[in-house]
Amino acid sequence: MFIHLFKLNPITQKRLRRFKKIKRGYYSLIILTLLTVISLFCNFIANKRAIIVKYDGRYYFPTFKFYDMATFSQTDEWGFDDTEADYRSMKKQFKGTNNFVLMPLVPFDPYENDFDYYREPPPNPPDRRHWFGTDSQGRDVFARLLYGFRVSIMFALIFVFISQIAGTIIGSLQGYLAGKFDIYTQRVIEIWSTLPFLYIVIIMATFFKSGFLMLLFIMTLFWWMGITYYMRTEMYREKTRQYVLAARSYGASHFRIVFKHLLPNCLTPLITFAPFAVVGAIGALTGLDYLGYGLPAPTPSWGELIDQALQIQNRDKIWLTIAPFGAISITLILVTLVGESIREAFDPKQYARYK
Repeated sequence: MFIHLFKLNPITQKRLRRFKKIKRGYYSLIILTLLTVISLFCNFIANKRAIIVKYDGRYYFPTFKFYDMATFSQTDEWGFDDTEADYRSMKKQFKGTNNFVLMPLVPFDPYENDFDYYREPPPNPPDRRHWFGTDSQGRDVFARLLYGFRVSIMFALIFVFISQIAGTIIGSLQGYLAGKFDIYTQRVIEIWSTLPFLYIVIIMATFFKSGFLMLLFIMTLFWWMGITYYMRTEMYREKTRQYVLAARSYGASHFRIVFKHLLPNCLTPLITFAPFAVVGAIGALTGLDYLGYGLPAPTPSWGELIDQALQIQNRDKIWLTIAPFGAISITLILVTLVGESIREAFDPKQYARYK
C-alpha cells in the first residue's frame, strides 16, 4: 500500500526517460553507482589481510576473522606467535606447496605503515609496491584514497537522505497547513539559518569527540533548511490545483492527498537539488577534515591527504597533491554532471500539463 502511494505519475516517468537520453548524466550515474558498489568491498581490494588462506587442507577467511601467527605456524622476529599473521610473507612461504594465500589487489590497508621497504623516510614516490606512493606516515596513498571515497560518498548519501527527508517533511507541512504553523516555523528557520555553521562545529568539537555520527548530526542540523523553501512553495502552488480539489470533494484524507497527489508532483526540486547537495556534503566533509575538525585520525580522509600535500616539507611530493585533488575532482565532476542532467530532464517547462 505504501509503495502504491508513491507510484510515479506519467510526467515523472517521461522525465526519467528523458534523463536516460542525456548520455553524460546517465553514464556518470552508472559510473558513480559502480564506484560506490566497489567501495563497499574495499576490504577485498586493499587490505593486509588475505582473502582466502588454504593451510593443511583447511580454508580460512581472514577478512572476516582474526587469526594469530600460531594458527599458521608463524613467529615474529622476537619469537612470539600471538600477534596477527603476516599474510604477505606467508604467500612467499607457501609458494611451491599445496597451501596458498589469495591476497587483495593492493596488499596494504589504509592504516599500515610501511617503513621497512624504503631506505629514505616517507613520503615515498609511486612504484610497483605502492601505486600512488606513500604519505607522511608511510601509509599507502591508493588504499587511503579508496577507503576515503567510501567514507565520503557514504557520508554524503546518508547526510543528503536525512536532511532532504527532514526538509521535505517540514517544508511540505508548511505549504499544506499554512496559517500560523507556516509563519512560526518560517521564523524559526530564518533565525536558525543565521547561526554560523563553522563556529558551531568548532565549539562542539571542543566539548565532544568528533566522529562520523557526530558530524552527521551537526551538519544535518544546519543543512535541512535549504529544501524547505522549495517544498513549501511547491505545496502552496500544487494544493490549489483542480486535481487536489477533486480529491477533497471525494473525501480523500489529508495523508492520501499529500502522499498520493501532492508529493509526486512536487518531486522536481527534491530530485534536482539532491546531487548538488551531495557535492556540498563531500566538499564540507573534505574541508572540515583539512581544518582538523572532521573525522578523527587515522580515518582515511581526502581532506587529511590534502593537508599533508600542502605542508611545506611535502610541496615537492607531487603525488600527494595529484592523488587527492584528482579523486575529488573526478567525483565532483561526475556528481555535477548527474545533477545538471537531472535538472535538464526535470525542467518543469518541458512538461507543464497534468493528465
